[in-house]
Amino acid sequence: MTKVFIDGAEGTTGLRIAQRLEGRGDVRLIPIPESVRKDPSERKKRYEEADIAILCLPDQAAREAAELAKGAGVRIIDASTAHRTEPGWAYGFAELSAAHRQAIAAGERVAVPGCHACGFISLVYPMVKSGMMPADYPVVCHSVTGYSGGGRKMIAQYEADGRDAALDSPRQYGLSQQHKHLKEMTAIPGLAYPPAFSPIVSDYYSGMVVTVPVFPRLLNGTVNRAEILEMFADHYAGQRLVRVLRDSFDGEMLAGNALSGRDDMEIAVLGNDERVLLVSRFDNLGKGASGSAVQCLNLMTGMDETTGLVL
Repeated sequence: MTKVFIDGAEGTTGLRIAQRLEGRGDVRLIPIPESVRKDPSERKKRYEEADIAILCLPDQAAREAAELAKGAGVRIIDASTAHRTEPGWAYGFAELSAAHRQAIAAGERVAVPGCHACGFISLVYPMVKSGMMPADYPVVCHSVTGYSGGGRKMIAQYEADGRDAALDSPRQYGLSQQHKHLKEMTAIPGLAYPPAFSPIVSDYYSGMVVTVPVFPRLLNGTVNRAEILEMFADHYAGQRLVRVLRDSFDGEMLAGNALSGRDDMEIAVLGNDERVLLVSRFDNLGKGASGSAVQCLNLMTGMDETTGLVL
């Protein structure tokens, strides 16, 4: 029986994680009363009792929590941005490589990928690792997400009566090119420069489509769309939570909410030999947050990685 404390269980990510863990015979959730959930001494007691603590907190609070947990003998899974590129923290995307999977399984400190970053890295990491994409390639990324990615405050805005009419339209943000996911989007795939990144939030609850357009003429060697597709198929061969589609997505339109409520990911290589679209589709609360956290928990405890997940 693995004892798990979710610090920040009342937030969107924490609630989804708790839902995935409830009823599992191999996990016991450690509760904390609402009246003391922000009390450091009470939280530290839970860290000392737990085998694994999952941090679902704002970045600065997550850093403080990691310090608070030192000496408690607890393994940490952090769902915030705080530690994703920090030394000593395993990056929680098991499908990237055998080394990533092993680091998660043995890790004392594991950082869950960001939602936009998860889609981006699923596409760019294999391109760079295979040698097809040079590290200094001028990468561009567009990412459309449901409003749940903005947390409880944004969810309340979108679901309020008499809401602002601007919410009826997709809204691009990160306009200063300083989005907090850019650090891991650059470091994890090994890019020389950050991508030009255009995140867009739209009027649906959850799910996202991340697209990286590529010009084969700028890649290393002579590469066509079919060869890029084969590279992705080889890279993710045997993975159960990441599927490379041999055919295009259904129809001519990409629905961002197609995998809403699920914890897996679809990857496709679209376009033609002159202009290729690398596309990743998943739920921003699933593979992009809570689902990845539960997958990491499973790997850290020796369980089947899909236990408790929705596929």
